[in-house]
Amino acid sequence: MLNQRRRAVLSALVSEYIASAHPVASRVLVERYGLRVSPATVRHDLAVLEETGYVYQPHISAGRVPTDGGYRAYVDAISDHGSDAATEQPEAAAIRRFFGEREMEMSDVMRETAALLSRMTAYMSVVVSPAVRRARIKRLSLVSLGPRQVLLVVITDRGQVAKRFVELSAPITESELTDVERFLAGALDALGTAEAEAVHRELLQAPTAFRQIAAALIAEVVACMVEAEDERFVHGGAAGLLGLPEFADPRSARPLLELVEEGLVLVHALAELAGEGETVVRIGRENTISGLSNASIVATSFGPADAAGVVCLIGPTRMDYNRAIGVTRCVADALSENL
Repeated sequence: MLNQRRRAVLSALVSEYIASAHPVASRVLVERYGLRVSPATVRHDLAVLEETGYVYQPHISAGRVPTDGGYRAYVDAISDHGSDAATEQPEAAAIRRFFGEREMEMSDVMRETAALLSRMTAYMSVVVSPAVRRARIKRLSLVSLGPRQVLLVVITDRGQVAKRFVELSAPITESELTDVERFLAGALDALGTAEAEAVHRELLQAPTAFRQIAAALIAEVVACMVEAEDERFVHGGAAGLLGLPEFADPRSARPLLELVEEGLVLVHALAELAGEGETVVRIGRENTISGLSNASIVATSFGPADAAGVVCLIGPTRMDYNRAIGVTRCVADALSENL
């Protein structure tokens, strides 16, 4: 366990290294952080912190740099002190206004959110919308585009909007289409994907012309839901990572960029993180996902607990954790309010 003075020295060192990206000398800590102890005392404390694995010295003549363990102690101290960074961010009002002034489909909300997070932090952002397959159908519309062409629009209780152009096997009149729409709205109201599939199977067992059209459209409804599920993942700010010292060499950034481009593995990992609590921080080697051993994740869940979405920032282990936690919490709160 660290005593109070060494916690203060470690906190100052982490803060300085986050800001400068250069090894930190004891003299800098004394001059800039008001530690009220002599440089000799700080040097001794840094030596103890190095022995206990919280910092290391990249070169004999250099200052110290935090280890993953040092960052973890720093992040835990933020949580232990009950800091509600989300409300302390000067951008909090702007974030709430950003979402409050917009009425967008979920896919547009995700893209806008990813862009906003990247602009505010200069880190890579990832947004995973609430699980669609656990969502329920809230509204269904059919729009005639011709005798055999229909635009199908499905809106879920999670706020997702899925659209699909459907080519029917036989011509249908406007009146018949209205009847089909009314039937489907009643048959599928508040159903999930699996339940909609059951209705589809039932219609196929007693085929009539009307039921065949209805069954074909339900199949498309299910396809809409599955397609929307595959599009749950949006990221932004990947290019900005290359401007950070840790990723200036493209070879160091490549595993991370490949992981994000792949998407599915990261979506599943973030979904698991969302189940661990409101905000989760994974630092360096704490990440079990290949490609993230030299990076950190700050992820905050939003939406319903049984199908939560996630807003996430990915950056170097030298991440401004206090700011990253605050921004993700504030954005997640705004998303939850506006779903």
